[in-house]
Amino acid sequence: MTDHSDTSTALAPPEDQPERLRRWRLVLGGAAAPAFAELNAADQRMDGALAALYDQGSGGAPAGRGGPRSAGLGGSAPAVANWLGDIRRYFPTSVVRVMQADAMERLGLDRLLLEPEMMEAVEPDVHLVGTLLSLNQVMPEQARETARMVVRKVVEDLEKRLAQRTRAVVQGALDRSARTHRPRRVADIDWDRTIRRNLQHYLPEHRTVVPQNLVGYARRSRGVQRDVVLCIDQSGSMAASVVYAGVFGAVLASIRSLRTSMVVFDTSVVDLTEQLSDPVEVLFGTQLGGGTHINRALAYCEGLITRPSQSMLVLISDLYEGGVREEMLRRVAAMTAAGVQVVVLLALSDEGAPSYDRHNAAALAAMGVPAFACTPDRFPDLMAAAIQGRSLAAWVEEEQAADRG
Repeated sequence: MTDHSDTSTALAPPEDQPERLRRWRLVLGGAAAPAFAELNAADQRMDGALAALYDQGSGGAPAGRGGPRSAGLGGSAPAVANWLGDIRRYFPTSVVRVMQADAMERLGLDRLLLEPEMMEAVEPDVHLVGTLLSLNQVMPEQARETARMVVRKVVEDLEKRLAQRTRAVVQGALDRSARTHRPRRVADIDWDRTIRRNLQHYLPEHRTVVPQNLVGYARRSRGVQRDVVLCIDQSGSMAASVVYAGVFGAVLASIRSLRTSMVVFDTSVVDLTEQLSDPVEVLFGTQLGGGTHINRALAYCEGLITRPSQSMLVLISDLYEGGVREEMLRRVAAMTAAGVQVVVLLALSDEGAPSYDRHNAAALAAMGVPAFACTPDRFPDLMAAAIQGRSLAAWVEEEQAADRG
């Protein structure tokens, strides 16, 4: 009988086999050493960092995300701090973040983050910020100052990535959201709508449409054109969404044509609008964890809306309602009937749709309020579509088709 145990290596071109063997050795750990060539000095250091986290510890109990290695790094702060420095030295940032997440899950790294020297060793990212925010209430003052520095670094990086485009796209949508049949300039003509309105004037012999009715964009006044209320679920599963929403809330608040409010909730409701000038203060005003009373939060937000036809409510939640479901749905229906544009995001993150209450999502969709996940890079386009009064269900379908294409 033919042995196929090492088919991938056997089929590899000869020049690729050493690299494949090296990778398998690092994946499988020291127990596989007799079957593979010796690692060089640099790879031995990498293997040591992997072994500290994934090789079997003294307890002998396996743990892991399905790989051959299992957890074994000791829980002392100095050892973990040294290890965090090592993995940043040996691995790319994307791998470091995965290893940090594994350390959170397996080693209780979140508890060790209460020590300032630990936070100085980690690689800052959105998920780390979420973890720090969840520890906010138990964090000693010295660690809190270091945590603020870590959070501010991540926030500043996100603002560099997202702020300029968000302002440009949203302000452009505000400027062009009104329609006119007498556009003053060629640049103000909405050619897509103009062509569709004039299809009956198509001249086959010239293969062209002769527009008799123009549709254009009217330039709007410089005053407040839209009211935006961000209503954010701060339960533990929404950590990344809270971080991104805090940054976007600050960016939207900087657009003078918008009046932006930000409300976070679990079983209670907190209005963070006054802190929107500083997204770090916004994030430290949240308290990740706890239950979810969407209806109570919507009731508060409803009280902030004074111009329904010029208002947009963005609810960011996995829709697991711990309050009165029927009242929540009635409240959304009443707001949409009054002219409020309600947008429901199951997540505002790069991870895609989380676990969510499908019954509530279906009930909202039935009343014309689709619930979907949105990546941070697409949030500005979503806001622009909503401002221009486009069907958000159609917008989601277009985005999904673009991904497939």
